Amino acid sequence: MKITGICFTRAGMELAGKIKELLLQIPVEKEIVTQWFYKGKYFPEQKETGFEMITGSMRDWASDRFRDSDGIIFIGATGIAVRTIAPYVRDKRKDPAVLVLDEKGKFCIPLLSGHIGGANELAEWLASKIGSVPVITTATDVNGRFAVDVYAKKNDMVISNMTYAKEVSAALLSGEQVGFHTNFPVKGELPEGIVWSGEADLGIYISPSYHSAYFDHTLWLIPRCLTIGIGCRKGVSARQIEKLVEDTLRDYSLYPEAILQVATIDLKKDEPGLVEFCRSRELPLRTFTAGELKAVPGNFSSSGFVADITGVDNVCERSAVLAGGGKLIIKKVSGDGVTCAVTLQNRSVEF
Repeated sequence: MKITGICFTRAGMELAGKIKELLLQIPVEKEIVTQWFYKGKYFPEQKETGFEMITGSMRDWASDRFRDSDGIIFIGATGIAVRTIAPYVRDKRKDPAVLVLDEKGKFCIPLLSGHIGGANELAEWLASKIGSVPVITTATDVNGRFAVDVYAKKNDMVISNMTYAKEVSAALLSGEQVGFHTNFPVKGELPEGIVWSGEADLGIYISPSYHSAYFDHTLWLIPRCLTIGIGCRKGVSARQIEKLVEDTLRDYSLYPEAILQVATIDLKKDEPGLVEFCRSRELPLRTFTAGELKAVPGNFSSSGFVADITGVDNVCERSAVLAGGGKLIIKKVSGDGVTCAVTLQNRSVEF
């Protein structure tokens, strides 16, 4: 996780130094990497501060930061931040979190991507550490209502339709009920305003499948719960793998966004096409030895040819089950030198 910051005055740099140290204490799963910049006159030498001077335009700097940062912190006037980031704001599902603090640290404002990007959460955490006032303006927060985008992020789910997500929030804020359905076990009580199925026109459906819509206007929250087991011939391309996976998921009405990970035998850990397929989709690749795959209990499709080459009679099904630990919902599918199988992770929905 990369957080980038910028300041414009000496006082701002002093505050930035404190924040720089605090960010290393954030309790997150991923390692925090920070990079700090300054622009303006009357600063100490760069080598003594650990800050990099911006010699080009703020617009070019912002363009680079929107590409390489998960969060951006401005220490200065809100207007500077707004003008700087305006050309690059595109999609709340992808935009980085943007915070603004005054140089005295009196106020901490989550300016962009408050929910999905985590700006609100970061602002509240940071404000608690430096004694500033977090200026939270998102309606669900100030009214204490269920925020579907925050819920999706915390539970590793993908929002299918941002328009419906906005409608869900608008309905809850207006005191209307929003339907809910899932086939996963549910732990905890449904939030205020969320009701089981019923006759609601608008509702939330948590599922990796788009086969059935339970409401006239259905907002799918897509949990990352599918493991794709892959077997492949040497030299297959990423496109060949992608086509079989996409076609298979489409045949079973499963969202590609529901893929959690990819699994295969360790002989294929450096297979260029498979590595590229995982890299392009930002999916982890888990590999197992032939011995580990052989030990997986269950009834699997068997191939003598595969056994002669790899030492185990089936790679895709066995690796999917071993990595995913759930139910094998799609058995071996073959095409163009590639095989795949899919397991559904055992999981629950929690409120």
